[in-house]
Amino acid sequence: MMLHSLAMPAAPVLDQPGPNTPLFANQVEKTYPNGTQALQRVKLLIQQGEFVSLLGPSGCGKSTLLKMFAGLEQPSAGHVRWWGKAAPGDGEAGQSLGMVFQEATLMPWARVRDNVRLPLDLAGVPHAESEPKVAAALDLVGLGRFGAAYPRELSGGMQMRASIARALATTPNLLLMDEPFGALDEFTRNKLDSDLRDLYARQDLTVVFVTHSIYEAVFLSSRVLVMGARPGRVIADVAIDGPALRDEAFRASPGFIAQCAHLSQLLVEANHGHH
Repeated sequence: MMLHSLAMPAAPVLDQPGPNTPLFANQVEKTYPNGTQALQRVKLLIQQGEFVSLLGPSGCGKSTLLKMFAGLEQPSAGHVRWWGKAAPGDGEAGQSLGMVFQEATLMPWARVRDNVRLPLDLAGVPHAESEPKVAAALDLVGLGRFGAAYPRELSGGMQMRASIARALATTPNLLLMDEPFGALDEFTRNKLDSDLRDLYARQDLTVVFVTHSIYEAVFLSSRVLVMGARPGRVIADVAIDGPALRDEAFRASPGFIAQCAHLSQLLVEANHGHH
């Protein structure tokens, strides 16, 4: 009998996830035409209300996996299910996803509120109905007073907030984020991490967050999937122990520091163990 290397609680094997499982990847692989294998047999299940970080070095397939979760990339083998369905977001209530990319990708010629309204415009939502949603999304990210500003008038951190507001405007249940704060200075990044964690706690979101920052992963997550490179695969699935409300005191706590050290060790083993 093969013993699995990860000590996981005994749970029924879910090959057909239920309608309340936002995301399920079953033996997903990605091989590019040149033969590069970006992902190898990734199997994972993300439950409603989890905040899951994909943590790993550059080139381990984190962004590829996230793009699959967004329906933007197709697996070469295996499959992804969204709420038990074969395609994401068919508009059913409680089953929609939003995506936040590495860059803010705002339209420079449009005001912030028009940028945030874009996905609603694309969905054909009339202005009378979309305006309150846009205002609410801007308030959620602390940009309530900046709807009339242009992106160039905002700092990098505020542009990222606007990008998050745009993803939230459609009131998604599943939020996919690809290293959104990676280009920001540490102070701004910590502030946005804190605000994102508060938002998650208030909005009943399920979040999948790509990062290569161990500190960010531990601060934000209920669970961290550690990925190893070439071929990209999940090498550890780590539950994070932390309070529901996280602040600077949590960042300075022995528990936080110990969990960062543990993940750091796992990453080293993952990415040097095979040499």
